[in-house]
This record gives sequence, structure tokens and C-alpha cells, in this order.
Amino acid sequence: MEGLCATQEQLHTFHSIDREVFSRMVINLMRDPAECLIIVAAWLWLEQMGYPNIIVFMPSLSDAVVDLLADEMALALSSLTTTTTALPSFMPGTSALMSRTISADLFHRNRFTAVAGIKSFLTTVCSRAFSDILQSICPLARNGSGQLVIPGFPHPVFGNLTVSSPASRGRNGSVLVPPPTDVWGWDPNSSGASEDDKTLFLTFSRGFPVTKEEVTELFTRKYGEGSVVSVLMQENVAAGGGGDQQQPLFARMVMRSVVVVDEVLNGERIAKFRINGKHIWARKYERREQAATPTPPPV
Repeated sequence: MEGLCATQEQLHTFHSIDREVFSRMVINLMRDPAECLIIVAAWLWLEQMGYPNIIVFMPSLSDAVVDLLADEMALALSSLTTTTTALPSFMPGTSALMSRTISADLFHRNRFTAVAGIKSFLTTVCSRAFSDILQSICPLARNGSGQLVIPGFPHPVFGNLTVSSPASRGRNGSVLVPPPTDVWGWDPNSSGASEDDKTLFLTFSRGFPVTKEEVTELFTRKYGEGSVVSVLMQENVAAGGGGDQQQPLFARMVMRSVVVVDEVLNGERIAKFRINGKHIWARKYERREQAATPTPPPV
């Protein structure tokens, strides 16, 4: 694994501009560290998705302008916490710096792609490249693990974040990370997202049985060959009072990528489809710790 080993100094050099901007936000501007971690991760995600890199311009900008850009991103990220249709919220400062129109609606329409991508950058970049900056403002955990306590994590959307104190790292400050040639990039079509991230929960109307083949045909036709990885129909369907086998009322469908999940939902909490005169409702799958009775499908 020698090729995957980089010293903390190399990591800091590679992300020097990101570090400078993050430091200004949490120290000069005294912004919330957890919020700043997510904001920087969101800027990195936008760059990975093909938007211009705006972080590179920020060292030459005033603190007031950087604060404005951070405010715009924080407002845009708030759309990830709502299940209602968000009204487009123009981001004038960000759009001017990018020379490209961007609004908070981008995050709402691509909610699950954004969450998975930002979460990836939080884990692979921000938690490692900013650990010494965070150490100066955040306390160590009392359990002797050498981890920093970042108020605001676990986050309701992005989950937990583990940040180790630089002093707790191995000899020579080595840290296992991908080499700089990978730029810690996140490919939304790769297997980086978890299966749950790429899973939809489907419900069907009672009295209108839908087959696994119909589900696969419908979504493959709409979203392309290979877009559907697997469909798991409801199991152990109980027999009816007359002895007739009852139909499955729900299913889980794993898509090729989290991008396809956003395409299916198109910014809505529930999307409605129709095949052979039968309705299918799709929403994002959410794993529950304890099995619960599924919500009956719409009628």
C-alpha cells in the first residue's frame, strides 16, 4: 500500500488553498466549524460535477465576500433538509464568480446525488486536510480515542464524521489516502455510494398486481439499459381469506447510481409511474433499525 501513503505535509500542500479558505471561515469569520466543513465539501462537489472551481479565487477576495459566498451555500444546502418542492433561490455571488447561473434548486433537484457526494468529500478530504485547524478550535474526545469532537456531528443529513487529532497519527504523520492524482474525486456513477443510497422504495395499488418484470421494464425503458440493478419484491405474501395468493404491495429497487435515483424522483418526495394500466409510486428507500409496517400505497 505504499502507493496509497501520503504524509500530512503532502496532504496539506495539495489542499493548501482549501485549507486557507476553511481557516478564514472558522477563525477570521468565526463561522460554525461543522457548517464550514459541509460548505467546503459542497464547493468541492460542485467542481467534481463540472462547475467552475470557485475556491481557487477566494484567497484574493475580502472576508466579507467569502462570508457572503458561504451564506449563499448554507442557504442552498438547507434545501437538502426539506421534502417539499423548493423554490429556485438564485445565488448571485456564486453565479458571478462562476460566470454561470446557479441556484439552490440545483441541490433540491439533485438531493441524493448531492448528499452522497458531499458526504464523500467530508470523509475523504475535509476530515483529513483540515484536522490541525479543527484541533485548534475543537476539543478532544474524552474516551482517549484521539478523535476530535465536532459540534454539529452526527449531522441529520450527512451523518457522523470522524476527525483524528494530528498528534494521534502514526510515525512521520503518515495517513492512508489516495494519491493526489486521484484528486480525491467522487464519481457519482461509481460504486462509492452505498447500496442504500441507490435504492428506491416502490408501492403498488391493491387489486392491480405488478410483477418484477414489469417494474424492470418500466424503469429500464425510461432511464436506460442497466439503470436497474435489482428489484426485490415483497416476500412472504400472505394468502387471502378465500385462499387466493395476495399480490406484493411493495418492493425495493436498486439503481445503477444515486444520479438515477434523483432522475426518478426529480426533486419530489414521491414520483408516480404507470405501466399496463397499473400505478407505481417511488420514493427514496430509508433503512429502519427495526422493521415497521410499511405505509399502505395510495389508492
